[in-house]
Amino acid sequence: MNIQVQKSFETSPGGAADAVSGKLFLVGTPIGNLEDMTYRAVRTLQEADIIAAEDTRQTRKLLTHFDISPGKLLSYHEHNKVASGPELIRFIIEGKNLALVSDAGLPAISDPGSDLVKLALAAGISVIPVPGANAALSALIVSGLPTERFTFLGFLPRDHKEREQLLKSLEDREETMLMYESPHRLIKTVESLLEVWGDRRIVLARELTKRYEEMARGKVQDCLAWLQEHPPLGEYCLVVEGAHPDQVKEKRDAWWQSLTVEEHVRHYETEGEMTRKEAMKKTAADRGVAKRDIYNQLI
Repeated sequence: MNIQVQKSFETSPGGAADAVSGKLFLVGTPIGNLEDMTYRAVRTLQEADIIAAEDTRQTRKLLTHFDISPGKLLSYHEHNKVASGPELIRFIIEGKNLALVSDAGLPAISDPGSDLVKLALAAGISVIPVPGANAALSALIVSGLPTERFTFLGFLPRDHKEREQLLKSLEDREETMLMYESPHRLIKTVESLLEVWGDRRIVLARELTKRYEEMARGKVQDCLAWLQEHPPLGEYCLVVEGAHPDQVKEKRDAWWQSLTVEEHVRHYETEGEMTRKEAMKKTAADRGVAKRDIYNQLI
């Protein structure tokens, strides 16, 4: 049996890592309001031999606020992780405890911290979570949408075609969907949601825990119109309603499910005596996609 068991706080040899080795602590930091810093997070940063940060300038402000020495601060981010990662692992193996933080929230979510975790586990190093604030879950619990099951998508692809392909692959998922978005890409993302998923309920949460915290709740189309009058500002977390079970079942049971797009269009051309343009429009309506998607698949 190939299994690795971690005893996070075992002090004698025989656990996941040798007692001489240090440990990797993933420390949650505030997503805006400094009062969300936990006592344990402060203590862990105080006691750590090294603090690895995505943005050392931002983290230095945090350390200064809590009277923690910035002298043990090292840089670890997307552009230097290949070189810095193994070096940080070497420090831990030599017996140093390392605390990893991101710019805000929990490290290793939508940031290079996940790569450092993989390196640590491969080296037999204990990886210990020090929980804290999280934007996606904070938005979810105030959304008013179902919280029993959800899927976190991080940032959607920048490319329009890739973004639509991803959304298309998820259109029949019934759980609540969570995603992050920057202000300058928000409107395009919401437009894609409307085009692919339809007019579902959505919450646009911005500047969570900060002075200008704001949640806009409504249908996608209404929120899109609202954004035209209220230009996006700050970082956003989107919480989107999942597909309705009845609609998913109806679609799965549809007569055309076994047909290819070409066969579907041909059916309307022959049986319905429609023009090809009319048949393509009807096929798109059946499948819940844009007519151009049908056209693109047929050329």
